[in-house]
Amino acid sequence: MSTCPAPVRPLDATAAEELTTAAAKLLAEHGSATSPELLAALPEASARLGEPVRRALPPVDTADGLFVLRGLPLDDSELGPTPGHWSTVGDAGAVRDVVLLLVSALMGTPIAWDGQQDGRFVHNIVPSPGHESEQTGASSDVLLTPHTEDAFHPGRAHLLLLSCMRNHDRIATTAASIRLTRLTDDDIAQLRRPVVPILPDDAYEQARQFTGRPAPVPTLFDTGEGLTMRFDPAYTPLDEADEAWRAAYGRLEAELARVSVAVSLEPGDVLVVDNDIVVHGRVPFRARYDGTDRWLKRASVRVEGRPTRPRAEHDEHGYGQAALTAWAH
Repeated sequence: MSTCPAPVRPLDATAAEELTTAAAKLLAEHGSATSPELLAALPEASARLGEPVRRALPPVDTADGLFVLRGLPLDDSELGPTPGHWSTVGDAGAVRDVVLLLVSALMGTPIAWDGQQDGRFVHNIVPSPGHESEQTGASSDVLLTPHTEDAFHPGRAHLLLLSCMRNHDRIATTAASIRLTRLTDDDIAQLRRPVVPILPDDAYEQARQFTGRPAPVPTLFDTGEGLTMRFDPAYTPLDEADEAWRAAYGRLEAELARVSVAVSLEPGDVLVVDNDIVVHGRVPFRARYDGTDRWLKRASVRVEGRPTRPRAEHDEHGYGQAALTAWAH
């Protein structure tokens, strides 16, 4: 695994202050980062942000498929302790929630899920007791396997934003781009076949109880601009696939491991990941549960009209899981 840093998009002090001030103003006007009125106000508020902010937030436009937005100040002493579960966060870091929503609104439309973290548009990612070995963001002891975010769902985000609140131990987020891999034409042809489904992960209890038949989906899709990917081996029933497909999938896993980078986010950093090109994960770590553990905030963004997915996805049931959009929430 390479330790090369991700591309960095610097945000100067004036732009960072403008973004933070706009977020604080919205929060003061609406009282909560989860307020429907605040969500509805995001398009107009983001449109008022100046050119320096916009200049730092163009689309992900390199084969890396990711970048780090750096320059947003964060005072660790004002955060309070890292919570032991997302449901106990309360208003901690609420201004940063709104900053993340404003950044999301500049890139597309923030989305949420009615079956995850109470339908919130900003999720809190913290290690939680009893979840150490799961393949979810609440885990710690195990490698979080590289995956496409919400790969089971046709309405998954095009962009994933991870905002670092605390990372004293410099725990790395891993990332690997399909555009940097070297696969044979035969392997690509195998993985473009819809052979097996991707099942909902453990964070989606309602979706996991869905009784409809899981639909096979392709792993790779060629947009004309390059390959895109839908990948989550921890929730893919690989043993149901034929031998040739499994062999190609294994070679894809090996290639993604070869090109993977480890990004240790600093407090205030926002990692922006193209969810159609890049799989992400996390290295194992030992959680202390003493209020100093790693803490990220996560937002998901849909970019309307983006031609990065097969048309057949429109016919998928999504395991009964509804995606919510900020403006209509």
